[in-house]
Amino acid sequence: MSVLAVKHLSKTFAAGGMFRAIGKAKRAVDDVSFSLDAGQTLAIVGESGSGKSTTARLAMRLLQPDSGQISWAGEDVSALSGRALRQRRHHIQMVFQDPFASLNPRMKIWQSVCEGLRVHQPELSNADRRNKVAETLNMCGLDDSGMDRYPHQFSGGQRQRIGIARALIVEPAVLALDEPVSALDVSVQAQILNLLKDIQQARGLAYLFISHDLSVVRHIADSVAVMFAGRIVEQGRAADVFEHPRHPYTRALLDARPIVHPNERKPVSDNHDIGEGMAETGCAYQPRCPYASSDCAVFDGCLNPDGFACLHPLR
Repeated sequence: MSVLAVKHLSKTFAAGGMFRAIGKAKRAVDDVSFSLDAGQTLAIVGESGSGKSTTARLAMRLLQPDSGQISWAGEDVSALSGRALRQRRHHIQMVFQDPFASLNPRMKIWQSVCEGLRVHQPELSNADRRNKVAETLNMCGLDDSGMDRYPHQFSGGQRQRIGIARALIVEPAVLALDEPVSALDVSVQAQILNLLKDIQQARGLAYLFISHDLSVVRHIADSVAVMFAGRIVEQGRAADVFEHPRHPYTRALLDARPIVHPNERKPVSDNHDIGEGMAETGCAYQPRCPYASSDCAVFDGCLNPDGFACLHPLR
């Protein structure tokens, strides 16, 4: 059974001001489906504005979807709200991109980490909470002697470890990791990624990993979903997507990676510029795609059984 599954998920944000509508509504997520098993990592990649983070927030029920189904461990939570939803939130927790902004600067570390325990394990005494916080901080590579310190007294990498501990304290089955290392130095990124892998192996956690950094994704992900304009355009095993991309947008993302060695450079067509616009009908990627044809204007954009959404797949 999947620990997290979403089916045909969609979300539109109204474009408007305080008193009247301004511009067009934005379809942030459009008919997205995926599932995640225990112990596995699914990475969602794509450029800024592709719908990655919105998808994660919908899957966590931090945002209400317009349509679609969200299941946690086989239970449909799409329509839950209030206390019923709050009681189940321990199932999936989030680690945020900015470790400083995600921590209350007025709260001591142990207070921030144990907040979830007050909701999900209210029967614990204050001493029991401190003990559990200490154990979780130790698991995340932090000395529990700093529990009574404040966030500004820690480095960026240490603060992200605190954020991970805060997510783990309620014993979730799924962690949604929203760009968890992009704000950190490269050497610290490696430490945090290795920590996440160790914790996953020890606890059997599932990770929903949101990132634009393909080198990080290749290091940590079992499977990859590539998003463009709110839709998944390619999905499959990480090794297959990286070695044999089928969708032109996936190839464009891979070609846009920094070059490790000049001999590894791949030519990128001007049509692959991932900063350009998108079509409003048919395949959204067609204005950028060097393989686009008139048929692309009426293509429904749905994934086929092979895991990509394109009329002219790469060979």
